[in-house]
Amino acid sequence: MTDHDARVRRLADHIKTIVAQLLEKRVKDPRLGFVTITDVRVTGDMREATIFYTVLGEHADLEATKAALESAKGMIRSEVGRLTGVRFTPFLHFVPDTVPEQAARIEKLLKETAEDDAARAEQAAGAEYAGGPDPYKSSDDEQE
Repeated sequence: MTDHDARVRRLADHIKTIVAQLLEKRVKDPRLGFVTITDVRVTGDMREATIFYTVLGEHADLEATKAALESAKGMIRSEVGRLTGVRFTPFLHFVPDTVPEQAARIEKLLKETAEDDAARAEQAAGAEYAGGPDPYKSSDDEQE
């Protein structure tokens, strides 16, 4: 890992902290729901930052929060520039994080699969072999 990669990662962590604090204390938009900053990814040239977030609530809450973040983007970017001290303040892109929905979907599929496996195991418990316990001919059978 190079020093540049570590610097980019530190900048991403710092931006995550700054944005979370700004959303909690400075952004007073009533459309802003219960939002959590889950991850920040900064490009290698440190010119763009993608901020992933989740919102507790329904689809309407997600849309309202998206609009609130877009309207506060300028203020957030200026504060990020002031508090990070980098030469060029990165452009901010807010993206809803789909990991929780995907994780819930995978959990549901795993639960359905486990239930299906249990049903098949129960069905197979009383089953018998179609040709007897050893359907293959053996040398002892030929001699008789």
